[in-house]
Amino acid sequence: MAKAMIASIRPIFLFAGFFLAFSAFSGGARAQVCNEDLAVFGKQRNSEIESLNSISKAHDNKLDPIAACPHLRKMKEIEAKMAAYMVKNKDWCNIPDDFLNNFKANSERTTKIAEQACALAAKAKQMQQNGGGGIGNLPPPPKLPAGPL
Repeated sequence: MAKAMIASIRPIFLFAGFFLAFSAFSGGARAQVCNEDLAVFGKQRNSEIESLNSISKAHDNKLDPIAACPHLRKMKEIEAKMAAYMVKNKDWCNIPDDFLNNFKANSERTTKIAEQACALAAKAKQMQQNGGGGIGNLPPPPKLPAGPL
């Protein structure tokens, strides 16, 4: 009787085992796909950060807005795509709310920095086109009287 009962339950246990194995595998596969997708964004973002670091090192640890503007814009675009991916796949990738909120806040900071740097770059380019700007753009000093006073 016990053998008959086990024999009748065996297909249920097999099905349950396959179901658990499949759900564990698919969860791992989901995490792997998410990690791969986010790694692509991360590599692009890190490339832009390295470019910005090299610009900073070349200018005595100060960021040149003209050289940095294109890299900051690209980084802003990458972070926007990355944030959109994380929002869209939040549940699928098991992304915690705290992580997503922190990433969005950092992305907003990157956007502000990019806007400021690009605005400075536009002003600097305009000054260069208008004769160099700065002291060279001042009117000549007044002429002093010649001869005895």
